[in-house]
Amino acid sequence: MKRLHVHVGVENLATSIRFYSTMFGAEPTVLKQDYAKWMLEDPRVNFAISMGNHARTGIEHLGIQVDSSTELGEVYGRIKAADRPVLEEGRTTCCYAKSEKSWISDPDGVVWEAFYTDGEATTYGDSPALETLATASATAKCCAPAGTA
Repeated sequence: MKRLHVHVGVENLATSIRFYSTMFGAEPTVLKQDYAKWMLEDPRVNFAISMGNHARTGIEHLGIQVDSSTELGEVYGRIKAADRPVLEEGRTTCCYAKSEKSWISDPDGVVWEAFYTDGEATTYGDSPALETLATASATAKCCAPAGTA
């Protein structure tokens, strides 16, 4: 079963944890010094917040989290069919988790990830240069001949 993923960059982690815990009626399922995550069932969402060098304030990206490598293959197929540049990250450590993932941006530059998580990690990990996906979308949109954007 698939789960919507939302990652938000925040300025004050403690204040945001209090806010989102109250809003969701639940405490984070993962809590680190620079990161918190709620794995909610109603609505079915993986909602994460982080602060520091790896996050900007506001919605950082959206995603589709899957429960199996088979589901990931299905989602990858749809991403590739979307006819947009795809960043194939592959195996990675990010957000204190070990995952397989790829990235794409919509025509307006909103970045999406598709991923399957199969383990925990003790470090936050790295993020790819997502701004290149968003920039490519914005450039294509702003610079296309009239009627094609």
